[in-house]
Parts: sequence; C-alpha cells; structure tokens
Amino acid sequence: MALTKTTEEDKIEVVGQYKHVQIRTATVIKEDGVELSRSFHRKFLTPGDLDGSDNLVDTDVSAESAEVKGITAAVWTSTVKDAWKANLIANKPGS
Repeated sequence: MALTKTTEEDKIEVVGQYKHVQIRTATVIKEDGVELSRSFHRKFLTPGDLDGSDNLVDTDVSAESAEVKGITAAVWTSTVKDAWKANLIANKPGS
C-alpha cells in the first residue's frame, strides 16, 4: 500500500479589465495509483499594490511557476498597470 500526495496547478485564468490571475492548485492523494481524494486551493494575483506615495509596487511573482510568470509578463502590460493604479487611487478608503 503506497500513498502518494501530489500538487499541481490545474487551472490558471486571466479575468477582468485589470487582468487579475487566478490560480487553482489541486492536491491529490492516491493509494497504489488510485485517487482517494482531491482538494483545491485558489490564489488571486493582481498587478500590484500602492505604496504610501501612491506608486504602484508590482506583485512579486518570483515564487510562482514558470507558466504563471509567463502569463503575468504577457498580460500585465504598462497600460494594464496604469489603469489598475488609477483604479486603486480612485477607490482608496477615505477618497
């Protein structure tokens, strides 16, 4: 009886005007090659956050998979980042 546990990014989606990236990771438990359970975890990445001076600080994707890095590099263009920054500033609490 051999139990194995694997994790895999089984779904990566780009959603919305600001090209947010959703990543679903599946954790699969198998016994002798037969799947016993599968659970999911989701993560949501935005192009960045504002610092104290309203500068956009890019989201750090260095720990993400090569596929996620490639997708974020392709979709988080300067135009998208500028629009996201303007949205964050316009919707700041107290604005």
